[in-house]
Amino acid sequence: MAAIPELNSDAGLKKLDDYLLTRSYLTGYKASKDDLTIFVCLSNPPSSQYVNSSRWYKHIVALLKTSGVSDERIGVSVEGSSPITEGDVATLPAADFKDDDSNEEDDDVDLFGEETEEENKTAEERAVSVKTSTKKKESGKSSVLIDIKPWDDETDMKKLEEAVRSIQTEGLFWGASKLVPVGYGIKKLQIMCTIVDELVSVDTMIEEQLTVEPINEYVQSCDIVAFNTI
Repeated sequence: MAAIPELNSDAGLKKLDDYLLTRSYLTGYKASKDDLTIFVCLSNPPSSQYVNSSRWYKHIVALLKTSGVSDERIGVSVEGSSPITEGDVATLPAADFKDDDSNEEDDDVDLFGEETEEENKTAEERAVSVKTSTKKKESGKSSVLIDIKPWDDETDMKKLEEAVRSIQTEGLFWGASKLVPVGYGIKKLQIMCTIVDELVSVDTMIEEQLTVEPINEYVQSCDIVAFNTI
């Protein structure tokens, strides 16, 4: 991902939102330290105006509660901010959050470049808040990749995806998607979602929601391509 404008500006949030339009995470198919790099640069959660960024932000907050962030990274940067090293973000997952009495050496780490000292303090307090508000262990999560096939080449795939994403339930988070050619001018929708295992059954969702009225106007069948525990 190329450098983006300062994240607490409209231009920066718009670029981040556009980038996340077809992605669940900044790097690959799992949350990584690249996601944390951007996360710590946001002084406030993205507003509902930025649908993709808001969805991503809430998901990263949920993953931080269980330290569900991998060590993978390709490197992202924010224009106008000092480079953020691996050491800077390594302490962000919930299991490793620092207490308020962190030593002076840690206090000197500048995660936010030109931001004010007050803004830095706000971000640090937000990180500590995530830890203290999640002492109760959260249920396990899984990442699921689903193939959704239309009836024919005349099916409106945009409306099909809108119908799929209209399924909203506690513990279900829709992610990145793409259209994949299957032949004879027909394309299938391949879409990712993250589920809280105790709250959502993908098999039940397919049988009782994705392949029944009114969504079956667009959907012929669904297949689970990959199912991985996070």
